[in-house]
Amino acid sequence: MEGDIEDVDGVIRVTRVRVRYRLKIPSDAREKAERALKVYADSCPAYVSVRGCIEVTATADFAVA
Repeated sequence: MEGDIEDVDGVIRVTRVRVRYRLKIPSDAREKAERALKVYADSCPAYVSVRGCIEVTATADFAVA
């Protein structure tokens, strides 16, 4: 995970967070894993807490286990 901290109207704020997952998945699970990555944020308490205040993006690198 990495992020950006910026001066916003004289206040230092976290403005962006980038999350990168590195996941080992079974060979037949890629479609399910990609779908989960697209929808998990709405059920994530941390994301829901900062939604609208901090831009959050998530990507994933999948490796076949």
